[in-house]
Amino acid sequence: MKRQHDDKGVFTQMCEGKGVKPGQRVVYVDGGFDLFSSGHIAFLKSVTEMEEAEGRGRGWYEEDAKSKRIEETGSDYGPAYVVAGVHDDEVINYWKGVNYPIMNIFERGLCVLQCIYVHALVFSAPFTPTSSYLSHLPTHTPHTVYHGPTSFMPHTHDPYTAAKEMNIFREVPAHAFQHVNAGEIVARILASRERYEARQRAKLEKGVGEAEVRRRESMARERERMERFREVEGLYGV
Repeated sequence: MKRQHDDKGVFTQMCEGKGVKPGQRVVYVDGGFDLFSSGHIAFLKSVTEMEEAEGRGRGWYEEDAKSKRIEETGSDYGPAYVVAGVHDDEVINYWKGVNYPIMNIFERGLCVLQCIYVHALVFSAPFTPTSSYLSHLPTHTPHTVYHGPTSFMPHTHDPYTAAKEMNIFREVPAHAFQHVNAGEIVARILASRERYEARQRAKLEKGVGEAEVRRRESMARERERMERFREVEGLYGV
């Protein structure tokens, strides 16, 4: 889905997909998802696991409930329908700086959509999801809005005030890949480049040094040859 910019949003369906199944809870997540990585996957997996735990609490995985789903819909499915909102390039650029995002919104969106833990996508999602926006999502007002600790999140602005006031906000705990984000990946690339350039400089310096050694050895051999030639000249009076 693509969203136009106003408070509640006007949504345009970009492609046909699987909708919310009977009994599923709609959950909403959002972010830049730049350089989609293990950090993003771990976050989305955590959301799914938290919803699975909630589903167990309401008997989702009991045999009679499973049998009923299969009888009514022809298949079984998970307890949650995850909708991911992807921010515009301009939004990420405003909050993170001139060098971001690395990938454009469609590249980022397609990376998110291929993830097994995501069922639907909203392009141009607002950085601050208002109550009006959340209540007008085509998939339903979400039962829960999830987000994890974000390193660049400004301390002067809380984007999830509305979700907290609606009592539907939950924070995903830190995970093993919490540190993996676009900034960290870019730092790795730059560090690898610096190491590569240092190795190349060392090779060049070594090459220059070896060339100088070879030049001096060649000059020594030439002097030795000339000295032997002069000895022969003196011996035969040439």
